[in-house]
Order: sequence, then C-alpha cells, then structure tokens
Amino acid sequence: MKQHPRPPGGWARRVLQHGTRRGVPLMVLALLALLGPPAHAVETMCMPSEESACIAGTLRTEEGVLPDVDLVLTSPSGVEETVTTSDTGRWNLQATEEGQWEIEIVADSLPDNVATEGTATVQVQLGKTTAGLIPVRTTSYSSERTFGDYLVQSAANGVRLGLMLALASIGLSLIYGTTRLSNFAHAEQVTLGGMLAYGFVNVGGLNLWVGAAITVAICAAVGWTQDRVIWQPLRRRGLGLTQLLIVTIGLSLALQYCFQFFVGAGTVRVTKENAAVTEIGPITMTTISFSAMGIAVVVLAAVGLGLLKTRIGRATRAVADNPDLAAASGIDVDRVIRLVWTVSAALAGLSGIMYALVMNGIKWDSGMQILLLLFAAVTLGGLGTAFGALIGSLIIGLVVELAPALGMPGDFKYATAMLILILLLLVRPQGLLGKAQRVG
Repeated sequence: MKQHPRPPGGWARRVLQHGTRRGVPLMVLALLALLGPPAHAVETMCMPSEESACIAGTLRTEEGVLPDVDLVLTSPSGVEETVTTSDTGRWNLQATEEGQWEIEIVADSLPDNVATEGTATVQVQLGKTTAGLIPVRTTSYSSERTFGDYLVQSAANGVRLGLMLALASIGLSLIYGTTRLSNFAHAEQVTLGGMLAYGFVNVGGLNLWVGAAITVAICAAVGWTQDRVIWQPLRRRGLGLTQLLIVTIGLSLALQYCFQFFVGAGTVRVTKENAAVTEIGPITMTTISFSAMGIAVVVLAAVGLGLLKTRIGRATRAVADNPDLAAASGIDVDRVIRLVWTVSAALAGLSGIMYALVMNGIKWDSGMQILLLLFAAVTLGGLGTAFGALIGSLIIGLVVELAPALGMPGDFKYATAMLILILLLLVRPQGLLGKAQRVG
C-alpha cells in the first residue's frame, strides 16, 4: 500500500491545496483557512428512491474508525462530490446518476500513520444502496498469518457454522424420528426467523433481544399451526411418506416465493450497525458471532437435558423408537408430535436469526442454500437421533471451513463435506449414532 502522510500546515494547507486545484478564488480560500477546520461530520441518513441511489460506507482501520476524512466521489458524467466521514467513520452520498462511480480518499486528510490505496469503483443503480469499500490500514499493520493461525481461525469458523446448523438440524432430526418424514420445508423456517427478525428489529425499530424473542415465539406458533392444520389431518387420512414428502417440497417453494414477494430478492440485515470485532489469540470474530455461539451452546444443552431428564423428553424418545408401542403405553402420540413440530420450528427460527446476524444478512433463498448441509448433518449423525444431528452438524461445519485451509479450492468446500458423508455411509450406513436396522 502507498502511504499518504499529511503535509505540514494542517487545515490551512489542505484548504489552499485543494481549493487552488479546483479554481476557488484565493481570497475565499484564505478566509476558510482563517476560520479553521469544520466540526465533525454529522450522521445523516441516506434513503434510496426511484430517482436516486445511496453510496455509503465506513472508513476504519484494524485499530478503529477514521473521522473527519474527506472522500471525493466522481459520477459517470465527471461531476465530483465531496463527503466527510462522521465521528463513527461513516459517510454517504445521495446519487442521482446510475453507472460507474469512482471513490477516492483525499490522502492529505488521513492521519499520519494510515496507509491506503485510496480508490475504489462501484456500480450504482437507482433505488438501491451501494457499499463503497476502500481498504485502509495503519502503517504497522501486517497481513501475514502463520498456517497455524489460519487453521485455528478456520476451525473457529467451522464450530460457529456447526452450531448454527445444529439448531436447525436437531429439529429436522426430531421430526424425522417421530414421523419418519423428511421435511424439505424445514430450511424455510430458518429463513422465516431471519426475515421476521429483520422486520421487528430493522424495520420496526425494536431492541434486538426483544425482536429475537418475539421472532422465536412466532416461529414456534407457525410450527404448531403447521402440524395442526396440515400434517395431522394428512396423517389421519393415511397419506404415505412419498405424498407427504411432495407436500413439504411444495410448501418449501411456496414459502420461498412468499419471502421474495413480501421482502424482496435482495439481502436484508437484522441490525443496521456494523458489528464490533473481538480478537482472542489468533481468532478474530465479531462480538455478535461469539454471542451467537454462546447462546447456541446454552440452547442445545437445554434441549439435550430436556430429552434426557424430562417426562416429555422420554415420551418423545419413546415415540421416535416405536410409535405404536408408545401409544399402547398411554402416550398421546399426536401431542408429542405437535410439540416436536413447535420446538423444531422455534429452534430453526433462532438459527435463522443467528445466521442473519453472523452472515451479515439473509435472503429469500438462504434456507435453500443450507438445506443440503442440514440433511448431510442429520444423515451423518444418524437419522432420527438428536445428538447425532448435533455431532453431524459440527463435523459438517468444520469440514466446510477447514477444507480451504487444507488446500481445497473455496468453491469445492461443500463438495468436500458431501464426499466425507458418502465415504462414511459406505462404512456405516446408519450414521454415527444411528441404530442398524434390518431391511426386508
């Protein structure tokens, strides 16, 4: 990177240099120089419309944000606009021209210890917000990392992904265990959680914790309603698993297009602010990621204890093992199945909230993108076993994130997870914790 040290003379020198270059009269420049530097830039909102777009960004180094830095944005027609970063390093510009805009940092406005390439090009479309990202680092920054640090960081990312998958895959496994139904619409419950959280927190302005709690409650209600309105009547009519499987595929497609219709095809964020970054040794993650992992561990531990220690948990395991025998022993099978659908949808909704926060947004087809990973985790751990789904999710998450660190191309990391699944099933068809069953 090139270093752009600030020349002596401070504010007055910068005013005279840039003003002279742009043809401002010398008397005006002298007056501005005598008045001194302006106050910190004020935080302003930029909302795109049918006739305008927004270009926005945050200027920060690895040590913090950069206030009072000037940026020059040049439109496709050559018109220059100047913006200044606020106290939080943010800047934005309301643009009325579509096309390719150039962004340049005024080097003289940077602190002495900051270096940058200083330029970026973005494609602007009316009605949308475009992010203008320019790498900025301190001169002491070093991007070199040892292989060990890279491996540890990838493993941490894998555990994070595995915990998010586990929240959704455990519910998917419980549904299969109690009904023998592979629910292809389960991943859309993950998308629903992220979309509802976006609506309550980002659009509605609720506190994140309050919005997340309401989202989980609504997702649980959706799961209860699904079984009461759709799955229980179909079970009582004696539909086979193949017909039910087709219904789940149709429900999945219907939900995807509902998300696209009501929210749109773009990525939406639950929170508007950029998350703070925390470093623990060689591991660098956002504070939200660490919080999400902690919440996932607590929730998964609670689900495990509930299955092992509570009466309803033992009833659930009995229904999963043998529904007819469980019914003969006095267990209300329909009640247990409805509870499984409710809890599974709530867990999937919580997974969707964390996915949207950790991945910096969620789209209408995000559930479809992780559906294969969910089924891989359930199959790897053993169909119908909640603890198997947990172990399978962690393995899939680690494989997906460690594959690039171990030399696999990034585009093949999901294929690597599927390959390991196939190899394991060739050796142990029932999965890691599944029970071997005789067929025929």
